[in-house]
Amino acid sequence: MQQQVSPTNATQGAMNMNHGGHELFDVHEVLGCAINAMDQYMMLRQYVQDQELLKILDKQYQFMQSQYNVTAECFKTGQEPSQKTSTYLINEVLPPVYGLKPSQPKKPMQSISEINDAGVCAAMQGLVKSHCSLLTMSALETTNPVVRRVLAAQVQNFIEMSYELFMYQNKRAYYQVPQLAQADMQQMVNSFAPATGTPQMPQPNKGAALH
Repeated sequence: MQQQVSPTNATQGAMNMNHGGHELFDVHEVLGCAINAMDQYMMLRQYVQDQELLKILDKQYQFMQSQYNVTAECFKTGQEPSQKTSTYLINEVLPPVYGLKPSQPKKPMQSISEINDAGVCAAMQGLVKSHCSLLTMSALETTNPVVRRVLAAQVQNFIEMSYELFMYQNKRAYYQVPQLAQADMQQMVNSFAPATGTPQMPQPNKGAALH
């Protein structure tokens, strides 16, 4: 007598296979990039001197770990993860400091003893920005609706993490923000006008079949 497959197992198996080809490769890259970022955070931690930067590093590491686990789970099962995607919150949002201050020209390090907080923070910033871009591109290629939403939900959080690092860098003049002259800035800001009225859209091509 042929054994019957329960609907639950059949449904679960179908959900597990609910991934497109691009999605499989892209999410593999997302998870690999997340591991790489966390591993590099761990390696960078020993060089941190400032306690504020150390708190940021630990907080971001913990967040990345939680989102890695959520992503890996829903990718494996094709279903809603047991934990929801978290929201990354910045403790205090500071206004940016504009303008350039005199500083020494940058150059590559000549020995590991030259590693400092500025370099550590710049490395963290690069990792966060790269992962944020990868999450965005991968979400656009993901067919599984659960995985797509999990990836997309993380983008805003990594933007916040990047801004948190920017604030730390900007406050210490590691990341300076130049501005244009006021007249030039005003001209750039006023370069666009709102679209008003009802646009006169062309009629569809009558020779083309519309379905």
